[in-house]
Amino acid sequence: MTAVQNPILQLPWNSYRRPVQASAYKEESQSSVPQDGASCESSNTISCTIFIPCPQKIHGLLVDVSLFTEPLGFVRVLEWIFSIFAFATCGGYKGATTILVSCQGAINKTATAVFAYPFRLNTALFSAPNPTRCNNTWTDTYLVGDFSSSAQFFVAVAVLAFLYCIAALVLYVGYMHVYRSNSKIPLIDFVVTIIGAFLWLVSTSAWAKALTDIKISTGLSIVPEIAACQLPGSTCLFASVTSMGGLNVSVVFGLLNMILWGGNAWFVYKETTLHNPPNTASQHPGIYPTPSGI
Repeated sequence: MTAVQNPILQLPWNSYRRPVQASAYKEESQSSVPQDGASCESSNTISCTIFIPCPQKIHGLLVDVSLFTEPLGFVRVLEWIFSIFAFATCGGYKGATTILVSCQGAINKTATAVFAYPFRLNTALFSAPNPTRCNNTWTDTYLVGDFSSSAQFFVAVAVLAFLYCIAALVLYVGYMHVYRSNSKIPLIDFVVTIIGAFLWLVSTSAWAKALTDIKISTGLSIVPEIAACQLPGSTCLFASVTSMGGLNVSVVFGLLNMILWGGNAWFVYKETTLHNPPNTASQHPGIYPTPSGI
């Protein structure tokens, strides 16, 4: 009896391939020549090694907006929106404080000091009550205080949060398959989210304190600080100051952002290997046992 070799199964293959043992029962009536690159052994069964293609990893753009229905994507959208309101309500503010001045040659004339972001009040100059400057008794008077550092820090955190949310949303929507296949990316996202929550806490606290001081420096307490109002025959009354409701709203949005970033840290954490450790069991190429002859 002559050993006969079966033809090898030939499948498409690429760089991602793994060997699989296949077998076929020997039949005396069949004969063929093995194809190039294949080897068979003659016995009651014929054992051959073939290659089957493995799934390739996708690294390109793959849009999936369904993530917006999950907490990870939905909360990130809220962070993006609230960061816009935070820096818009703070950075877009402009106000003025006004006093009524009665002095030589002027009765109940207004003197106004205009101020705006970044709230360097020590550069806000009161206008003169009249052209003669109260017979030249009116001296240049400025508001007191410089709160630019706290205001600019708050706005900078809001802008950075806005930009990071855009980058994160692009990653979530277009490259979520890459995000979840690379253990380092979720870990980086988690660390940045924790840092973001901390920065919102610090910047909002500093800005809230600065806002309280701004209200004091532009309110009733400014009248005793004006030297021209202390001269004989001169009187000054506080008139008005622009409402700072928008600045109060900015503090509220800062607190909301802090809560959102702190809460979202949990959802990002669930994507990391800290919450879902990878399977450390050794994975060998799938070699299937040779089936017995029929």
